[in-house]
Amino acid sequence: MKKYLIFTALISLFSLHSCIIAKKVVYVKDMQEGVAYPTVAAAPIRIQKNDRLSITVSSKNPELAAPFNLDIGSYGIDSDGQANIRSGQSNNTFLVDTDGQINYPIIGPLSIEGLTIDGVRDLIWENLVNKKLIAEPIVKVELINVKITMMGEVQSVGILDIPDTRITLLDALARSGGLTANAVPDKVSVIREENGVRKMYMNDIESSNIFNSPTFFLQQNDIVYVHPKGPVPSARENNTLRYMGLLTSSAGLVITILILINR
Repeated sequence: MKKYLIFTALISLFSLHSCIIAKKVVYVKDMQEGVAYPTVAAAPIRIQKNDRLSITVSSKNPELAAPFNLDIGSYGIDSDGQANIRSGQSNNTFLVDTDGQINYPIIGPLSIEGLTIDGVRDLIWENLVNKKLIAEPIVKVELINVKITMMGEVQSVGILDIPDTRITLLDALARSGGLTANAVPDKVSVIREENGVRKMYMNDIESSNIFNSPTFFLQQNDIVYVHPKGPVPSARENNTLRYMGLLTSSAGLVITILILINR
């Protein structure tokens, strides 16, 4: 009988400990030290509808480049002899419309949906040169609205702004505070728009196969959704369950100890 009571006490202690400490997720837990794990090459980011681009044209002759820039400011010559904006407020932002086009000064509408950043740069450069608008233009193109939506069982649900345009799935999860205790680590889906349709890719972040996923490198407007183990309880329900577990375990432990003392 005494052994049974001791066993009950140990179970109570274990239950109390389980209520306090949540299970931790181990990322890529099957990786081995010293083993090389190749990753898929990062696909170039392609322009989508509603993307915002910063486009700046410079030239050795600032007056020639000025009409192609929406900046209000002054120009100067760098040490390499190239003209660049020195001061003023930059407004060289172009929104890709629902037809996948931007309306560029003087040149007119340009269809850029599906092009890479380099492709947009080359397209503008060719128009400037072929139409004899600028002989030797320098075109700079940047994507300025790279956003990733984080949903589901992450600590911080919301939208991530990515200024450097490159982020991996693991980076995005880390920036969102990691997974919650209710997360399923082998069901981390990425929803991506490709060729006008949305596709969902499932990832297991506990496996090294994550490095081979086509969504290991995220792209603009991707949606990351971490699936839950079950219905997500409210904060009030979480607190109630936690307190009930602690109370039950503590009561069982106290009763067991009292019985042992009185024997």
